[in-house]
This record gives sequence, C-alpha cells and structure tokens, in this order.
Amino acid sequence: MAGILRNKVIAITGASQGIGRATALACARQGAGLVLHHLGTEQTTSDIEALQSELRAIDPSLRHTSFSGDVVLPETPANLVATAVGSFGRLDALINNAGICTFSAFHDVTQALLERHMSVNFTAAYMLTQAATKQMVAQGTGGSVVSIASITAVQGSSALTHYAPTKAAILGMTVSCASALGRHGIRFNSICPGTIETTMNKAHLDHNGQREVMAAKAALGRLGSPEDIAGAAVFFASDLSSYVTGQYLLVDGGASTHYE
Repeated sequence: MAGILRNKVIAITGASQGIGRATALACARQGAGLVLHHLGTEQTTSDIEALQSELRAIDPSLRHTSFSGDVVLPETPANLVATAVGSFGRLDALINNAGICTFSAFHDVTQALLERHMSVNFTAAYMLTQAATKQMVAQGTGGSVVSIASITAVQGSSALTHYAPTKAAILGMTVSCASALGRHGIRFNSICPGTIETTMNKAHLDHNGQREVMAAKAALGRLGSPEDIAGAAVFFASDLSSYVTGQYLLVDGGASTHYE
C-alpha cells in the first residue's frame, strides 16, 4: 500500500481504543506494518479483533499483528520487539501510547495511586523505549520513538497532580534520549494532547458541564478527537520529520494560546 509510512514497521502500545486505535488506523492508511499491543483483558482482546477486522475491510493487503500484556510487566518490552521482528523482520518506530489517568484531588492522592501512574505512564514507556531502540540500533537504519505526553506536562491541572508529573517525565525522557541516540539516527518526539474525548475521560467530562467548559477553553471551540492526535503521530513516525528530534508538539486546539 502506498503512503508516507510504506515499508515501515510501527509498534503501538494501547492500540485497542482511543488515541492508540485512531493512530493505528492512520498509520495503516499510510502503508505501515503494525504491531498492535493491548492489555489482554476480554474487552481489549475484543477491541483489537474489531480493529483488525476494520483494517482488513479497508485493505486486505494491510500488514498487522497483535500481542497482549501489561506494559508494567518486565517481559512486555522484549515481547514487543520479538513480535515485531518475528512478524516483519524489523521495527522502525515505537508509539508509546498506553497510559492511565484517574482524576483526584491532591490531598486524596495515595502513594499507591501515584506509583501506579508513574509505573504505567513513565517507567513502562522508558523500558519499552529501551528495548525498541536496542533493536533499531542493531538494524542500523535509524528509527523513531513517539510518546504521547499531555498538555498537563507543561500546564497545571488541579485534579491531575499525580498524573502530570508522569507526563513531564516523558518530556524529559524524550529530550535526553534524543541526545543519547541521535548518532544512531533514532529520533524522539512527544505529543502533548489537550482535552481529547476518549473513554478514559468520559465520566469526568460528563460531570458538572465539564465538557462545555473544556471546549470553551480551546481557541477552536471544540474538544479534540483521537484522530487529531493520530495525524501528529504519523508525522513524527514518518520521514517528513526526519530532522526533528527532542521536541514536543502541543495538539490542544489552541487552549494554550490565550488567557481569558
């Protein structure tokens, strides 16, 4: 299939729904071979099967495989690489998308809640990045790591004091890894979404008119969709961004551009 990602193999964590799912569809339409990761629950397994059915309906020639596992488990990074190499012979890009987000008042945050967010959102992404880039270095043809951070990495959120630091850590990893592995032609960039409508934040948006409040904060006057983030991910995974590394891109509908 023709496209700006043709001949590239891309692994996406948390691909069963939301931003991960939209990114998988966008990458597939640009010709990428896909490794679709999901947690492995009954729901995510069903969601991945539905995604793969949709991919086959779009184009039977699209290349994709899936594997399951909690990203915090020590064997998951190696399994991701093994799945990519076993199915496609290589791995060209990793999209760190899997994550959790629980809304909580600051004084209600427990150590267990904080550590769980850090483990899933940052530590897992770090170890996945380490495993994926070892494979990229061995291949000798460069690569790209795209990590989904958050607008809260650079702007405050009173209900996400435990979540925002995990995404700020992603930005730190991005810029430091860009420095460490640039000589291998491996690029590292992050995307900072604003308020994106997903299953993860539906309950929060449904509460006390929060959906309308957050939409009004965006210069574009609407909340984002997973597809809005997928376009940025395709750009960073592709050779269109071949001289871009160590950067983050706010995809927030202009919420960060004005104060009213």
